[in-house]
Amino acid sequence: MAKYDDASWHYGGDFPEGLSENNGATHTGMFLNWCISKGLISEDLKEDAEEEIGKIKRREITGAEFVMDCMDGKFSESDLNPMGNAFAQDYYKDETDFGNRFSSFADDYVNLFDTKAEENDYEYETFYHIEDTYENYDLMKQVIDHRFEEWKEYKGLN
Repeated sequence: MAKYDDASWHYGGDFPEGLSENNGATHTGMFLNWCISKGLISEDLKEDAEEEIGKIKRREITGAEFVMDCMDGKFSESDLNPMGNAFAQDYYKDETDFGNRFSSFADDYVNLFDTKAEENDYEYETFYHIEDTYENYDLMKQVIDHRFEEWKEYKGLN
């Protein structure tokens, strides 16, 4: 199974000193949290992490904590069901036809939080400084919800 993301790709590279390795999974955690909320995860992941998925749904842990603690920082095709994978292939991955026509997850993530920072008269030092909070997840969730509707229309699923 192919990997969509791996936190070590982030914290193992040009990663800011002083940040937790969990910050390398903030973006992935927000996407996976959304997938959990939409029922787009695989049966295997549901079985393997049933208790932790409950914690996500109750907002006791964040998506990044889930990715790091339950998935060893890795997000792959085996974590999603067929619909989840079809969406992730078009939206989470970079340089896809859907992403080029509408937007990719990474572009939406950066644009959303850059706009939020600008509106509040500050700037994120790096992509990895975006806070892993439910307030931020709720903002990103709205964007992903919108893209998912666009994607379903793009795929003729409506």
